[in-house]
Amino acid sequence: MHQPSNFDHMHQTISLDRIRRLYRTYADDLGRAREQQRALLAPPISMKAQLDDIEAEITYLLLREARPETVVEIGTYHGWSTTWILRALHDNGTGHLYSYDIVDHVAREVPGELAAGCWTFTQGNVVENLEKVPDTADFLFIDAAHSASFARWYIRHLLPRMRPGIPVCVHDVFHGRRPLPFTEGAVVLRWLAERENPYFTASRAHARETHDRLKAIKEALALGGPVRASRDNPMVFFTLR
Repeated sequence: MHQPSNFDHMHQTISLDRIRRLYRTYADDLGRAREQQRALLAPPISMKAQLDDIEAEITYLLLREARPETVVEIGTYHGWSTTWILRALHDNGTGHLYSYDIVDHVAREVPGELAAGCWTFTQGNVVENLEKVPDTADFLFIDAAHSASFARWYIRHLLPRMRPGIPVCVHDVFHGRRPLPFTEGAVVLRWLAERENPYFTASRAHARETHDRLKAIKEALALGGPVRASRDNPMVFFTLR
């Protein structure tokens, strides 16, 4: 069971002020997590990273605040997002991650000490394995097929199984000012607009002022050095209504 304060946090709109507060609250822990993640990019592991720094850090910070017991990750690839999520659960001292992907690279690349006792990986198409996705999720992370058809599937079949109030992260939406037509991002943004469900992004292309303000607070907290070079941060974050 979640403590009421954590449940209340989960229902808050995700905003710049909230994220800036979380950077300040968890600055020391985030600094250690960044160094641990940076080590995964170096030999002998040399993990292929997908998330950019700010969006990975926001994911970590939201997980620290929410203290979820059940996290669902759709799409793992080599495990960069998986390790960020597991890092947050480890630092919380609670929670279990359920990850799904067609390929199993992640099973070989996530460090055993990070995954032990708190991670379950299922290989296969999640569309065909919906019954294996826990409907008790407190946090949902999506970074898989970026097609309109996949977005329509999870809007119709996955999200209705999730409890309202949970944080949701969807990657690869804002690589430009707007998502391309007939893509996952276009479908998700239209669905959010229809529901009047606000979202947050630190995308450099779409929300440059927000991106720069977060860069400034990172620098003020001595978190400004890059973990990896890419700066797009195309992910959107929202609280499911």
